[in-house]
Amino acid sequence: MKPIVILGIFVADTAYRADRQPKMGETILGTSFVLGPGGKGSNQSVAAAMAGGRVHFITRLGADAFADIAQATWAKAGVVPEVKVDHDSYTGAAYIFIENATGNNAIIVAPGAAGRVSVQDVEEKADLIRSAAIFVTQLEQPIPAAQAALEIARAAGVTTILNPAPAATLPDRMLALCDYVTPNESEAEALTGLPVTSVEEARTAAAALLAKGVGAVVITLGDKGALYHDAKHSVHVPVISAGPVVETTGAGDAFNGGFAVALAEGRDVIDAVRFGCATAGISVTRPGTAPAMPTRAEIDALLAR
Repeated sequence: MKPIVILGIFVADTAYRADRQPKMGETILGTSFVLGPGGKGSNQSVAAAMAGGRVHFITRLGADAFADIAQATWAKAGVVPEVKVDHDSYTGAAYIFIENATGNNAIIVAPGAAGRVSVQDVEEKADLIRSAAIFVTQLEQPIPAAQAALEIARAAGVTTILNPAPAATLPDRMLALCDYVTPNESEAEALTGLPVTSVEEARTAAAALLAKGVGAVVITLGDKGALYHDAKHSVHVPVISAGPVVETTGAGDAFNGGFAVALAEGRDVIDAVRFGCATAGISVTRPGTAPAMPTRAEIDALLAR
């Protein structure tokens, strides 16, 4: 199988659990703290590798202890790092607040070195990108680097996936480079200006994205599953539950990693969406982001059920 190549960032997740977020100027006591690996691109790389993909991850790191966490995480999952070490910056970090009662989260990301990923960095990896079955990127690293990588992949006939997170307004010329765009509800709203609070509203937003030149849209809908929408088909795939929800932080990354693997294996796109939903369904039953990503055997077992 040709590789899956992912461009994105690694950050060290500092995850705090509490009953609520503090108000400005207020200090409250939390109930737990965990330091672990994060960053959407890194999480998606781990998810894809754990799900059976051959994954290369393009990013920048600092030369510090958080970079050691990144390398150990990728080695354990089987991700091949394509890293530039940036001695003038630091490895990124994220503050994650998790609400005890619901598992819902709020996040602040400081990308550090990965926020300096450049068009030149991407061009140095052009041959790797051209060799891929699937190219995936997000919006945590600078957008010009993401667009340059999508252009390289598209010119080489590589299937392209853009996970437009965090939410941002993007030029139509960038969206037109994407075979698949995979926003959640709030990201779909940011891209289209349309509300997405139901499956039908998701269809309307997806149609607006098709009009901007996107090949197909997969809107992840949390506990409502996902909507696949292209010029000929619109299919709602229900959530695939693996048990009680513990934490939703890495669910979108789990979905994208699983979805990319299934497409790389040549599966039908609706089967690929189901595979992504199963990957996400398992991940939310566990705390953390990258550490919560399921193995291929776990995903297959859930789908067989």
